[in-house]
Amino acid sequence: MEAAFITPITPMKAWEITTETVKPEKEQDSTGEATMFRSIFNQVVGQVYETEADVENKKYLLATGQLDDAHSLPIAEAKAALSLDVMISLRNKVLESYNELIKMNV
Repeated sequence: MEAAFITPITPMKAWEITTETVKPEKEQDSTGEATMFRSIFNQVVGQVYETEADVENKKYLLATGQLDDAHSLPIAEAKAALSLDVMISLRNKVLESYNELIKMNV
């Protein structure tokens, strides 16, 4: 007998990050600074995904015995860690800047 208050868990939809972005009307400025930041942030996120995929591929190749040079896996892992660190520091700087803007009196 099933309890009435227990609901089954529904699976989440997959997250999808695309390189195409839709610009809201308020971000369409003549300087292009918002689009420049967006493109930089998209590049950083894309780099993190690429390096993580490279690490997973090298792990698979090493596990199946197809990787010729064993030193390429630690190098790929270091690149992935570095790209993740860059993304995290970029995010932290953006949040710090946003908080400073919020504190300003107009």
